[in-house]
Amino acid sequence: MTKTISKIGNSHGIIFDSTLMGLAHLKAGDEVTVTLHDGGSIIITPVRPVIESKQAAVKTKQLIQKNSELFRRLS
Repeated sequence: MTKTISKIGNSHGIIFDSTLMGLAHLKAGDEVTVTLHDGGSIIITPVRPVIESKQAAVKTKQLIQKNSELFRRLS
């Protein structure tokens, strides 16, 4: 995929169209890590939280309910 670097105010940037954002599972406001490699390669990697606390609580509750008999025998 070829993109053009654009002037944005006093800076420069690359516009990520909605297709690219969707394929990368990104949305406006997401954090990314930018890594510069020898030879000028630039790698942009999404910073993803391991799991949000609300989601962790829901998943934990589901796991306990699903395996309640096992947990009972182990206790």
